[in-house]
Amino acid sequence: MATIRKEIFIDAPVEDVWAALRDFHALADLAPGFIAGSRADGADRIVTFGNGAEVRESPVTIDDVERRLVWTIVDGPYTHHNGASQVFEENGGTRFVWTADLLPDGAAETTSQMMGMGTETIKKTMEAKASAG
Repeated sequence: MATIRKEIFIDAPVEDVWAALRDFHALADLAPGFIAGSRADGADRIVTFGNGAEVRESPVTIDDVERRLVWTIVDGPYTHHNGASQVFEENGGTRFVWTADLLPDGAAETTSQMMGMGTETIKKTMEAKASAG
């Protein structure tokens, strides 16, 4: 099983980043462009990426104490996918950590590239909101 980890500092208050991250059905607002669209389907969300790929994600845990969101992709290119994002207060800003455990291993390179793009997009989005507000 492949494990991918992306970590980045975001110059924005951890409370604001967590509020945006924990809103499970507003993913397109958190990562515009990288995410072309996200719509609710019951508890799940149907996510369309900027490259046209589409997946169904189900929430597993939204933990406000740990500021941690966990989800699984139940309809997409994986036989197994568990994703987790967590934020930590750091130097007046936020440390954003995104991990994914997935099968097949052959999907790791593409997934890692996409997670890198998503992480950068989230950073830009949250820093722009912090500087505007």
